[in-house]
Formats: sequence, structure tokens, C-alpha cells
Amino acid sequence: MSRPQDDSSLRIPQALRHEAREIFKLTDPFCAEHLDAEYGDLCHKLVAKLARKRPSPLERGDLRIWAGAVIYTLVGINFLFDRSQHPHLTGDQLSALTGVPKSTLAAKAKRIRDALSLGPMEPEFCRRKILESHPLAWLISVNDVIVDARTMPPEIQAEAFRKGLIPWLPDPDSR
Repeated sequence: MSRPQDDSSLRIPQALRHEAREIFKLTDPFCAEHLDAEYGDLCHKLVAKLARKRPSPLERGDLRIWAGAVIYTLVGINFLFDRSQHPHLTGDQLSALTGVPKSTLAAKAKRIRDALSLGPMEPEFCRRKILESHPLAWLISVNDVIVDARTMPPEIQAEAFRKGLIPWLPDPDSR
């Protein structure tokens, strides 16, 4: 993943660009130090989506808490709290590192999930490693039949990708 270079490529409304930048000033170094660049990219994507929500929850509240809650939301979606995952953090560690109480992080993350109707393994916010085996991210309808796009011919895969129905074009050698 490559991080968008500016607020307009993320389609962040002008009125919330300052707030988004301030959140990024917190999430970017956190992800660089404790997670990875992919989590940093997902933070940008989630903050942008929150900024576009009407009314945006980012209009009010402590941006430090929003930054922590964005990270908490993403690590929940991607099972970062599971010890078998790498990287791995506990909720207590995340709280200590962000300086935000775990109960506050959890409550604000719930608000984010509810506002955006996000569930576990939400394809839009899953890491690539999880998406590779995600049971729903690859399902498409072809002539009213649900199929795994990875089993389809390249031209159908390309069309599904163009329409945003699958996360990326599968490697032809993986079939």
C-alpha cells in the first residue's frame, strides 16, 4: 500500500483537514514505531472515511483520543490483539502507548464501528495478509452465480477489480 500524498486524494472535506492532519501526526509515528506502514495507510483511510461521514464524529472531541481509537478499531478488525498475529499488542499495551485509558479507546472504537457499520474482518480495512484468505473479499456474482474471483479468467478478474469488487488482481501463478 502506498500512502496518499495529500488530503484531497483521501477526499477529506476541507473543513476537517486540520483535524485529520493532527490525527495523522499521532497515528503515523505510532504505526511506524509499534506496528507497520500498512497500519499507517489503513489509519489514513479510516480517518478519511470518518471525516466524510455526515455529521462527522471528528468535529468534536480530543484528537488524541480519536487517533488512539482509530488504531484500536483497526487492530480489532485485523486481530492484532491475538497473540498469534504479528505485530501484536494487547489492549493494555495500546492504552499505555497512546496514553488513553483502555475503556475510552474501546468506547470510541465502538462509536467508530457503529458510525461506519464496520464488523470483524471488514474487507475495506483488512491488512493484505488477512485479505488473502478472507472468505468474502473475493466473492463476486457472475451471471447470478456467486464465485471466487481468484478462480475466474483474468479478464473477469480485471473487470471485478476495476469495479472495486475485489481488493487486488490475484497473481496468475497462484491458481
